[in-house]
Amino acid sequence: MLSPEELSALYLSAKVASFATLFCLPFAVVLAWVLARYEFRLKFLVEACLQLPMVLPPVVLGYLLLVLFGNQGMIGQYLNTLGLQLSFNWKGAVLASMIVAFPLMVQPIRLSFQLMNQQLEHIAGSLGAAPWKVFWSINLPLAIPGMLIGSILCFSRSLGEFGATITFVGNIPDETRTIPIAIYSLLQQPNGEEMAMRLVVLSIFLAFTALIANYFILQNYQRKLGG
Repeated sequence: MLSPEELSALYLSAKVASFATLFCLPFAVVLAWVLARYEFRLKFLVEACLQLPMVLPPVVLGYLLLVLFGNQGMIGQYLNTLGLQLSFNWKGAVLASMIVAFPLMVQPIRLSFQLMNQQLEHIAGSLGAAPWKVFWSINLPLAIPGMLIGSILCFSRSLGEFGATITFVGNIPDETRTIPIAIYSLLQQPNGEEMAMRLVVLSIFLAFTALIANYFILQNYQRKLGG
């Protein structure tokens, strides 16, 4: 049985990861479509910015978020006037998770768009279908496997986010203390190793389950392409 502290961390992690995945999805679909179908002069810069969160130290991302979205930050001070506080708040943990996990969501969706048979689009267009209708009725349904894989990767990465989150929103029980932050906190406490180990095992189980689901979705998609 998990303690109330462990249950709180699990619930908060699931909430943060779910919101991060839902908010990332529409932006990821649009960006994946643009990168898959269009060539433009500054595309290499967009590609570099997309991959930047994957190579930057998470603490650097957290600090930049604090500078931009903190209570006195360049953007955060205006958000505060609207009643929206991100720093030291679970909503800020969602933002940090979105930025860190966003590249993992974009790539599978982009690959789905690239592998599509564009003749289907040309046929639909020749029959009088508008471009937006072709996208909604043909491209988007065919991209569902990539969207599922990207969502699983984004959700899993959000569950494990630590560095940017603790730098931006801190370590506040029942507010920003997700599973990784709870593990870190428990390891600093006397006799906290047992609870920390339970959370470690839970994290491994969740990550392994996500990878297995990702594998079967990919296998099913490959079989359909082969068929």
